[in-house]
Amino acid sequence: MKYSTEDIEQIIYPYLPSEEGYAKDVIVAMNYAFRAGGKRLRPMMMKLCYDLFAENKDDVSLIGPFMAAIEMIHTYSLIHDDLPALDNDVLRRGLPTVHVKFGEDIAILAGDGLLNYAYETAAKTFMVSPGDVRVEKAFSLLTAKPGIYGMIGGQTLDVVMSGSKIDDNQLEYIYLNKTAALIECSMMIGAILGGADDATVENIGQAAKAVGMAFQVQDDVLDILGDEATLGKPVLSDEKNDKYTYATIYGIDKAKTYVNNMSDKANNIINEISSKNKESKEALVSLIKTLIDRDR
Repeated sequence: MKYSTEDIEQIIYPYLPSEEGYAKDVIVAMNYAFRAGGKRLRPMMMKLCYDLFAENKDDVSLIGPFMAAIEMIHTYSLIHDDLPALDNDVLRRGLPTVHVKFGEDIAILAGDGLLNYAYETAAKTFMVSPGDVRVEKAFSLLTAKPGIYGMIGGQTLDVVMSGSKIDDNQLEYIYLNKTAALIECSMMIGAILGGADDATVENIGQAAKAVGMAFQVQDDVLDILGDEATLGKPVLSDEKNDKYTYATIYGIDKAKTYVNNMSDKANNIINEISSKNKESKEALVSLIKTLIDRDR
């Protein structure tokens, strides 16, 4: 089954916190960032990978909280990326960034709030399916991939190396962790909760790494060639922040070729995987292919 952004939002929006009580100010900012739009790529990939193996793909009691959680983690990372101390961007998804609209203090807390609430949300599945090893594996992955040996690690090297030339190993480390880690997390959790065996989950992870690399390099291209109105965020942000990227180091043509190659690699792996749902596999392959053509 192919999902629209709206289909995914119908699953994840009910998990947002209510805007009430003494913490209302930070919750409003959290929900503003979460609802501001976006492709919902990570929860969409998670659901499609779940559908590949699940006996009942319409049952979202296990996958739903994890879908919401991964989007909360992604959104928190965007809030913090946009802060004056990091990228200092004023536009995100066509709207004022959280620190511009609510102030830097609330923006920091909103990012913190979304990260913490993501784990609170995913933890609900321990009560839905007590003693389920799949849930334990998925939750462990959710806590690890965004952390110091995943997304935070990649972001750290990215910040430290701003303005300095980086080598191929450093660039790969940044991309594999800053961007690919959350995509890997999303797709592997979907497969785990769907009931895939360990070897298949590992193959899904390898495909996800290729997807993540393609996605980030395409971002590099769009930062140079993209239209700000279409992207919903400033272009030439990497140049402004003195960051070396695949596109700035190797050029646009080589970057585009790399995106195509990584996309093909991911889809070749997925096509070799045995699944219960041919339609979901086709939808996942189609979604990955759109990464090379996207303009935002």
